[in-house]
Amino acid sequence: MGDLKIEVVMENDIVTVTMMNHIVEVQYMEKMNRNCYIKKLDKDHYIDLRTGEKKEFEHLNTRKDSYNSLRQTFKKLRYLINNNFVGNGNELHIILTYAENMTDSKRLYTDFNKFIKKLKRRFNGKSTIDYISVVEPQERGAWHIHLLIRFNDLDKVYIENSKVADLWGQGFVMIKSLRNVDNIGAYLSAYLSDIELNEKNIFRVLECNNEIVEREVDGQQKKFIKGGRLHMYPPGMNIFRKSSGIKYPERKMMKYKEAKKMVGGRDPHYQKSIFIENEEFQNIITYEQYNMKRM
Repeated sequence: MGDLKIEVVMENDIVTVTMMNHIVEVQYMEKMNRNCYIKKLDKDHYIDLRTGEKKEFEHLNTRKDSYNSLRQTFKKLRYLINNNFVGNGNELHIILTYAENMTDSKRLYTDFNKFIKKLKRRFNGKSTIDYISVVEPQERGAWHIHLLIRFNDLDKVYIENSKVADLWGQGFVMIKSLRNVDNIGAYLSAYLSDIELNEKNIFRVLECNNEIVEREVDGQQKKFIKGGRLHMYPPGMNIFRKSSGIKYPERKMMKYKEAKKMVGGRDPHYQKSIFIENEEFQNIITYEQYNMKRM
């Protein structure tokens, strides 16, 4: 799999449009297969409907071996975030950390479940709560939790760091407003998948040919390794979890010219074409993203 120059999409080509509040994504696949040839039996087995043969799924040993799978996970995460969070006053981004070098993923989930129950009790009678929680690995092996939280019955919310830290009880807490972020999905997924370039990890860039990107952080320009954190996620780990009120976006198929009408003829703010290849299949997927808050 690799990036290509942007493929030209013709006006009568069929595309899939994903609508997420003010974010609209248009996806074009050069080859489309509308038939599903497998039926899943369990986590290890499926039936090939063309032959009736029972087969085993190939389970990969590491997430690095399955970059495409991990890319799809972050794509789903961006969809969920942008469909449910727009930067209103009742939304917060909370970072939960540990005082010690905590590396136990099972404890991570246990501690978070205790925290979210305490937070819900604190707001009982004031507001229901919906959230997306995402784990972030550190280079030293420790874990952080990024929590996007929405207080459904409030117009705006303010909580002191110290009060949230008391509920968490494990270490430092940071609370951030989302008001000035117009693409929260891209913002958070970059935060979780990219890592700041330093003397220790520069050799990984040279070895894996990762892309270097530059961003402004707290008024300073810094360089990041794109996707440089992905190898830190252990295989089989649930990267994110969500509450029941968090919904996936609506997706529709239509002609490209109809999609362009939906976005008012705007030029895309982001474009990318990806070449996908395995032993049996090749395809080119082109993504265009339109941010309706931007001119």
